[in-house]
Amino acid sequence: MPQNRLLIQGYLAAAATLVMWTGFSLVSRMGGKSVLTGYDVYALRLLTASIVLLPFAGSLPAGAWRDRRLWTLAALGSLIYCILVYHGFKYAPAAHGAILLSGMQPFLISAVVWLIVGTRPGRLRSIGLILIGSGLVCAALPYFHDWSTETLFGDLLILLGSTSWAVYGVLATRWGYSPWILTRAVAFGPAFIYLPIYFLWLPKQIEAAPLSAILLQCIFQGIVATILAMLAYLKAISILGPERAAAFLALVPITTGILAVPLLDETLTVWLMSGLILVSLGSYIASRYGNATLRS
Repeated sequence: MPQNRLLIQGYLAAAATLVMWTGFSLVSRMGGKSVLTGYDVYALRLLTASIVLLPFAGSLPAGAWRDRRLWTLAALGSLIYCILVYHGFKYAPAAHGAILLSGMQPFLISAVVWLIVGTRPGRLRSIGLILIGSGLVCAALPYFHDWSTETLFGDLLILLGSTSWAVYGVLATRWGYSPWILTRAVAFGPAFIYLPIYFLWLPKQIEAAPLSAILLQCIFQGIVATILAMLAYLKAISILGPERAAAFLALVPITTGILAVPLLDETLTVWLMSGLILVSLGSYIASRYGNATLRS
């Protein structure tokens, strides 16, 4: 396939991921503001995804469930990530989550690449990262001037989840699994471990939640976030590399901040619009000059 056509596919996959990751922060915050617990939201995600993907379970490669690398990725990209993030959204607003999840990815992934591969960001990519960082600071200022202990706790959980996702993205590229194999593994593996524990021991509030809230989390978390967004993200990083994809997705905090105004009654400020310009410019520069080789 011609290189230009392949790059177009990569950026289209990244754009689709941008839309779905924006929705992830918004819908997850809606779940956090509802009576549903973080355990409930994750259970609904795994149940829905497992049912939808069940017809394809038998076509996983032989020995997939004995593959320690696949189990590691399932833990990093779903079990650890989701439990931390869904609980974080109980305390932190959508704008915080988007900043700490997608906005921090270029920095976290660059750090992981440096630690694993030993590749430092080049000069131009570093300039892009500085611009992204400046834009994220501008976007974050209106939200972080009045931290509460609960909000700080939620932010910490989401940041830890973001770190888990960065490691997942780098290892997924380095180990070379196809997006389709990873999507199924990240759905089925955690479901086998988590759902029995959830049904037997974890606190639940599903019975107190309205049907509309349950259906929203099932459809978005189980189908859009687990299957469609995972396929799009893995396709993007397989073509563009994790650094380029993460730089493009640094726009998620801005789109989330704007949409959170009508949907979640959060605030749009001049700082946020300034952040839009800086993050857009930084994403363009960093996405053009992120080229670490990760395959082992």
